[in-house]
Amino acid sequence: MKMQIDVVTPFPGMFSGFLSESIIARAQKNRLVSIRILNLRDFTTDKHKTVDDYPYGGGAGMVLKPEPIFKAVDTIRGERPSETMRIVLMTPQGEAFTQAKAEELSGQAHLVFLCGHYRGVDERVIEGLVTDEISIGDYILSGGELPAAVVIDAVVRLLPGALGNTDSAEGDSFSSGRLDHPHFTRPEEFRGMKVPDVLLSGHHANIESWREEQAMKRTQTRRPDLCDPCGCPELSTDK
Repeated sequence: MKMQIDVVTPFPGMFSGFLSESIIARAQKNRLVSIRILNLRDFTTDKHKTVDDYPYGGGAGMVLKPEPIFKAVDTIRGERPSETMRIVLMTPQGEAFTQAKAEELSGQAHLVFLCGHYRGVDERVIEGLVTDEISIGDYILSGGELPAAVVIDAVVRLLPGALGNTDSAEGDSFSSGRLDHPHFTRPEEFRGMKVPDVLLSGHHANIESWREEQAMKRTQTRRPDLCDPCGCPELSTDK
């Protein structure tokens, strides 16, 4: 099944480089996903192509108007009337984005991303259109384009066939509920730093056990919040 992703933004140029490189580009070339960027200004009705206005009640900043956003989504729906869409608003007020959420979204046929800007979007957009509100962290960016790119990348790489090695995504940090283990490649020694002997031993059971322990140790040290509430198992301090 080919996934369809539509992105609605007042700044479409922010996606040009991102969509033409690496795994995203390959996934599109292999027809695993179709990604389309829609300029929000194309759905305005005034000669100035206005997408924002002052907030009712006063205050600093501007708010994205509801009319062009609804019109953009209506247009998308009109193209695929029988298809269920998940309409995702990128907002600092949304649920925290996780690997589990990426896996959930990767199973959808059609995703529509709405990129907020300025002070945000008119609340009626959230009430009348949005199915998911997602945040990539507790900080503020200029708009929702970069967060949307982050979510799209995390989702697309999970599509079957997107990665060269089908095991790559399964071993990623957070896919197993913990951080990934350390990785090494050639040369065997570099500036006095050596590859652990166990990785050179050819003993696959020992290598797997070492990787498991290192992943747990790294999680316990760097992200203890990911450990089981009862506590991670005691681990040796050997490197």
